[in-house]
Amino acid sequence: MKYIILIGDGMADYPIPECGGKTALQIANTPNLDFIATSGICGLVKTIPEGMEAGSDIATLSLLGYDPAKYYTGRGPLEAMGMLIPLDEGDIAFRCNLITEEEGRIVDYSGGHITDGEARELIDALNAVFRAEGEGIEFYPGVSYRNVLVLKSDSRDEGDEGINMGGAPPHDILGALLEVELPKDELLRHITLTSKKILDAHEINERRVVSGKRKANMTWFWSGGLKPTMPEFRELYGVSGSVISGVYLIKGIGRCVGLDVINVPGATGYIDTNYEGKAEYALRSLKENDFVLVHVEAPDEAAHIGDIEMKVKAIEDFDALVVGKMLRGLEDDFSNAGYRILALPDHYTPVSLKVHTKEPVPFAIYDSLAHARHKREEGGFDETFAKKSALGVLDARAQDLMRYFFGKNLIPQKYTK
Repeated sequence: MKYIILIGDGMADYPIPECGGKTALQIANTPNLDFIATSGICGLVKTIPEGMEAGSDIATLSLLGYDPAKYYTGRGPLEAMGMLIPLDEGDIAFRCNLITEEEGRIVDYSGGHITDGEARELIDALNAVFRAEGEGIEFYPGVSYRNVLVLKSDSRDEGDEGINMGGAPPHDILGALLEVELPKDELLRHITLTSKKILDAHEINERRVVSGKRKANMTWFWSGGLKPTMPEFRELYGVSGSVISGVYLIKGIGRCVGLDVINVPGATGYIDTNYEGKAEYALRSLKENDFVLVHVEAPDEAAHIGDIEMKVKAIEDFDALVVGKMLRGLEDDFSNAGYRILALPDHYTPVSLKVHTKEPVPFAIYDSLAHARHKREEGGFDETFAKKSALGVLDARAQDLMRYFFGKNLIPQKYTK
C-alpha cells in the first residue's frame, strides 16, 4: 500500500459575498479533488489545537501526528532544519522576513515578493555589517523573502526575556505601526532598526523603486526557538517516505521526523511554482518508499494578498497539475499494490481577512482497494460538503486523522465495494 498526502496550503475559505456566497474551493474547477471527495470519504479535521496560533507549522505537525504542545519550539528552527543550517545547543533560530516599511508602518510582508537573487544580495549586506560587530548574529538566505536569522548562544545574556519569540507574523499585522509591533527584546530591536539603515538605500532597492516595485527595506523576526527533537515518522507508522515542498518550513519538519526531503527544480513556494514537477518527483519517490507528502504554498500566498482570482487559479492548478497527475500515475503504477490518498488544506486563509484562522478544515481520503472509481454522491471537495459527510468533524486532535489514515479499518462498511 502506498500512502500520499496532498496539502493545498490555505485553500479553505469563508463564503465570498462578491462571488455569490461561494468559497474559493466552490468557485474553483477541481474535478480531481471532487473525485476523491465523492468517491472516497471526507469530513472536517481540527488542525490547530486550542491555545495555539494558526499556521502551517502547527497544522503540519498535527497532521503528521506530532503533538505541537510537546514538540513545537518555533517556526524559525524548523525552517533552519529545512535549510540544513547547523544549530548548536542554545542557538535560537528565527524566521526572518524581508519586509516593506513605509512611513513607520509594515505594508508588505514579502518585500514585494523580492526575487531569490535580490534577497541573497540583501542578506549578504546584512551579514557584512553584523559580522563586523562580532555579536554572534548570522543571516541565512532562503527563498525570496523567507530567510533565517540565527543568534548564537554567546550573542545574548542568559535569561533574556522574550528573545525566543520575536514579533508577530508580519502577514498578520499589515498596516500596523512599527513602534507598536517591534520586539521587546533590545537585541532584536537593534537588529531590526539597523537593518532598515542598511537596506533602505541599498542599490537593489533603488533599482526596485525605479522599476515601480516595493522595497525590501527591513528585516522582521518572528517565531524563534531552539532545535526540536522528535521521534521518526517510521517509528509511528511503520513506513518510510519523503516530503516535497517549495518552502523550507515543510522541508524542515520532514527532516526533523526522518523523512527524505526531495528538492524539485522550479519549486518556488509561490503561484509560479513547478506543480507538475512536484507530482512527477512524488511518483518517482513512491517506487522506493511507501509514503510521500506533497505541499503547495500558492493558495495561501494568494489569500494573504486578498486576491480571489489568484487563489482560485492556484487551487485549480493544484488540482489539475498535482492531484490529477498523482491520481493518473498512481493508477498506472500502483493499482495492484493499492494506494491511499489524503487531500486537504492545512488551515483556513480567508481572502477577506488575509490571515490564517483556526476552523476545522475539509479533508478527503480515497482508498483504491476499498472504493469504487465512480461518484458515490453529488457534491465536491469543499467546506460544506465535508461538513455533512460521513466522518463528520474529527475535532479532538489532527493526530487522530493520521492514525485513521494509516489504520487497518479505514473505510466504513457501507462504502466498501
